[in-house]
Amino acid sequence: MNSRPLDFVPASEFKRRAAEAVADQHLRKSFRGAMDFLIAKRAAQFPDPAALERQRVLAEQIRQYSLARLPDLLEQLERKLTENGVQVHWAENAQQANRIIIDIARRHAAKLMVKGKSMVSEEIELNHAMADAGIEALESDMGEYIVQLDGEKPSHIIMPAIHKTKLEIARLFAAKVPGAAYTESVDELIGIGRAVLREKFMTAGIGLSGVNFAVAETGTLCLVENEGNGRMCTTVPDVHIAITGIEKVVEKLEHVPPLFGLLTRSATGQAITTYFNMISGPRKAGEKDGPREMHLVLVDNGRSQAYADEQLRSTLQCIRCGACMNHCPVYTRIGGHAYGTTYPGPIGEIFSPHLLGLAATHVLPTASSLCGACGEVCPVRIPIPELLIRLRGDAQHAVRPGRVALRGQGAARSRLVDAVWSGWAALYSRPALYRAFGWLATRFRLLTPPMQSGWTVSRTPLKPAKRTLHEEMANR
Repeated sequence: MNSRPLDFVPASEFKRRAAEAVADQHLRKSFRGAMDFLIAKRAAQFPDPAALERQRVLAEQIRQYSLARLPDLLEQLERKLTENGVQVHWAENAQQANRIIIDIARRHAAKLMVKGKSMVSEEIELNHAMADAGIEALESDMGEYIVQLDGEKPSHIIMPAIHKTKLEIARLFAAKVPGAAYTESVDELIGIGRAVLREKFMTAGIGLSGVNFAVAETGTLCLVENEGNGRMCTTVPDVHIAITGIEKVVEKLEHVPPLFGLLTRSATGQAITTYFNMISGPRKAGEKDGPREMHLVLVDNGRSQAYADEQLRSTLQCIRCGACMNHCPVYTRIGGHAYGTTYPGPIGEIFSPHLLGLAATHVLPTASSLCGACGEVCPVRIPIPELLIRLRGDAQHAVRPGRVALRGQGAARSRLVDAVWSGWAALYSRPALYRAFGWLATRFRLLTPPMQSGWTVSRTPLKPAKRTLHEEMANR
């Protein structure tokens, strides 16, 4: 298995990668078709706009209520899980999270870990940390398995291999899966992958899963899936490690159904997923299946920065449905890999700056047309456009009074840009200077440069008219 990571792409590389993606007609056609399909499926699940809005308001209130009580709920969750026999670990950053999981694996002399779908494990680069420690970490979600086999990262948080075609997967399996014959049959390709994974489930010492919702009141971890691999990862190996961000906690079980109902319909247009797993502890005496030992790793990794700011806290309401990505006119044309981050699309643009800092990600909030589609379809009503504008400003300005400083704040500030805007302000605030500039611009219009930074990438150059508006009106 290829352990080479697709490293985070620096901000300076985003525009180049986006341009390459736009030039790839095959990629654009594939993504456009896939996104149109998902948009139509979601729309079919919500035929009543008024009912949908009521559900969204309720979901938003549940998430805001949970976040308002987050510190207390996390402590309650830890107490209940501990009572249930689960060992709870806290990780401030990716390095700590990886070290905790590797230490557990080494204590059990594990050589193989099978993984259910977990974006947090992608976020902390767990697979590569495990490989460096001499432990194989194998993805068992079919889409994740495909991209791992090809040495890639997921391009979508719900459908990891959505950028790949059937023919590409056929060639990949024939080249990388031992004994696999070339076939273009989707059913046969799925069968090849399942045959590999079935053997791994039975021999793995550790299973790892993500968490969709963690219920503080009962100490229950809820896992949403379609393939059954999540259930295999959490019941067959002797040790189960669950990993999640600290924001996934809710207070009561009754808070889960409204979120679950919106998650599945917003993500894949399904009324309900095939499996909904509720895990409250390891195997008890007399039970025939389940892990003999269970751990939960709660990861911060920048989330507390978003939590500390009242406006940015709404970022943490996200339930990872991917609807904002499916409807984003930018994401649907360039795909997830152009962003270079674990979380692409609109949610990644507002979430990644907290994980990686604005210095590394300040270009991402500008990768939006601000059309508002992401905010309109978000099932928990995250005001994504407003947060994009906020982060754009924070990338350009120093800390403002009454606000929490973000890591890397002001990283995009440019002396040249400051000088340009200072000149613009001076020009437009002094009538005499403005008229003088207008006269000069019209008389020397032929000297206008043909290349005008990003403007002329897709537009004709701006050129002053032959006479100013004041002069034209005076002539009339």
